[in-house]
Amino acid sequence: VADHHFLWSPQEFRAWAEDRKRLLMEDFYREGRKRFNVLMEAQEPCGGQWNFDQENRKPPRSGASFPAPPRFEPDPITRAVIDKIQQDPQLQDHFGSLDSFGWAVSREQALQVLEHFVHHRLPEFGPLQDAMVSDQPFLWHALLSPYLNLGMLTPLEVIQTAEASYRQQQAPIACVEGFIRQILGWREYMRGLYEYLMPSGYADHNWFHHYQPLPQFFWDRQTEMRCLRQTLDQIHNTGYAHHIQRLMLLGNFALISGIDPQQMEHWFHDVFIDSTDWVMQTNVLGMGLFADGGVLATKPYAASANYIHKMSDYCGDCRYNHNVKVGERACPFNIFYWDFLLRHRQKLAPLGRMGLVLSHLNRMDPDTLHQIQAQAQQWWQQQNAATPTPTATHSDPPSL
Repeated sequence: VADHHFLWSPQEFRAWAEDRKRLLMEDFYREGRKRFNVLMEAQEPCGGQWNFDQENRKPPRSGASFPAPPRFEPDPITRAVIDKIQQDPQLQDHFGSLDSFGWAVSREQALQVLEHFVHHRLPEFGPLQDAMVSDQPFLWHALLSPYLNLGMLTPLEVIQTAEASYRQQQAPIACVEGFIRQILGWREYMRGLYEYLMPSGYADHNWFHHYQPLPQFFWDRQTEMRCLRQTLDQIHNTGYAHHIQRLMLLGNFALISGIDPQQMEHWFHDVFIDSTDWVMQTNVLGMGLFADGGVLATKPYAASANYIHKMSDYCGDCRYNHNVKVGERACPFNIFYWDFLLRHRQKLAPLGRMGLVLSHLNRMDPDTLHQIQAQAQQWWQQQNAATPTPTATHSDPPSL
């Protein structure tokens, strides 16, 4: 049944996708810009180029401050639901806290969030949209995905409001284009791919044959990796993490350590406020874990601790050293990154963009490589030997 949650219908996406040799988001995004006349001057993109992504990947600035997003005190209905959830014995061990719940619960409140973002956050959104800062869960991000997914806002009104900010010279093109690309590009593309690929059993893909269980710290947050602890605490308290935290921390760790992709996708689905099947299966299985073998991404989003150190301030007070590959102080992101490349060297080699990365293995000391593999195995032995505690499972929520 047609609705206003998306700009492209599944049938329209299929018509675009069929007979194409590649299903690249950039191609789809440009088609959407033209089709809906977004950020266009006649037949040319505003600002003279389609994509300003290179300007929007800056690390966090020291001393930067961020405007607090709108927060709404629970109304009587919301308060009653919170009380009922907190008193339900089936939910006592579930991940998450409702103590600081302040999300919008009405169309009017969602519009206030949109207005606040466009006027106070969008003008600075672009450059630092990939940055991660301790104890700053929101930075310049819009926090609109729950309202778009629930239909409290429509994608077209959000896009047009952001574009008007550029037209009125209230926000620069790089910030506005980067934001609009997330909605008109990624959001529409991911949903379209979900509808297009699901009949093929997309949800069950596991290209790397990864079967390690989800570590207990994803539920109890007890980990010495400061980047993950910060992010897990944030999700527990707010139900939210931005796209780089999801992709390059959570997804990256699951990918390189070999966690079962279906378990990871179920966890994502359980803990985020904007969860839907079309979001989590494409983003987690495809983008984050490369479980589809390259249907959605051209290469795995695998990275060592160096990326985390560059794009965040998490590494400063961490028990591990982001520069160390092996030994007691070696960051697990480093151990698993090189172990991942070693384990899947043959599978990764045909991917055109992996050649340079894999070539580093040839220059590394063989003893160091053996030690990395041994330490990776030891890490999992210690994790799996720990007695697990009961955790929530991916299932239908109990009736309230």
